[in-house]
Parts: sequence; structure tokens; C-alpha cells
Amino acid sequence: MRALTLAAAILIAGPAFAEAPVTRATLADASKAPAGRVIIDGASWSCEGEACVATGGSAQPATRACRRVVARIGKVSAFSYKGQELSAEQIAACNA
Repeated sequence: MRALTLAAAILIAGPAFAEAPVTRATLADASKAPAGRVIIDGASWSCEGEACVATGGSAQPATRACRRVVARIGKVSAFSYKGQELSAEQIAACNA
């Protein structure tokens, strides 16, 4: 009985340990990548070359988050905020 209870607890807790949605950006110009971490709206961004990833961040639309990142780091060629991937049109508007 104890094993059954333990197994049920693990199955219920499993989703809590699932990976968080990805927040990432691909910079159009890797030379603009910050050397260290940059905090933008509560998200901690770090870049390696043109690839940037973030953890955390405030609840906001992905398009707004993209504009805030572009204002601080530079133009992007791809952007995903908490799992929401922006379209080419949205990225063009973000970079404008």
C-alpha cells in the first residue's frame, strides 16, 4: 500500500518538474551580444554568440518582450518568449 501511495505521489508531482517554456532570441548581429547577464523586465538574459536565452521574466505579450529585448540588446532574427514563437511579420515589427 505504501508503494502505491508513493507511486501516485510521483505521478502527480511529475508535471511540476517539467521544463518551463523556452525564452530565446537569435541576434541579427552577434557583435551586439552582451558580455554578461542582462536583466530585462525580470528576465535574466545571457548570450553566447548570436544565441541568447533567458530565465524568468514578467507576464507580458511576446511582442512586447521582443521590443524590450531589441531596445537593449539589438535586432533579432528569431524570438520566442515563454514558448510563444514570433512570426516573421512580428519579428519585423519588433525590429522596426
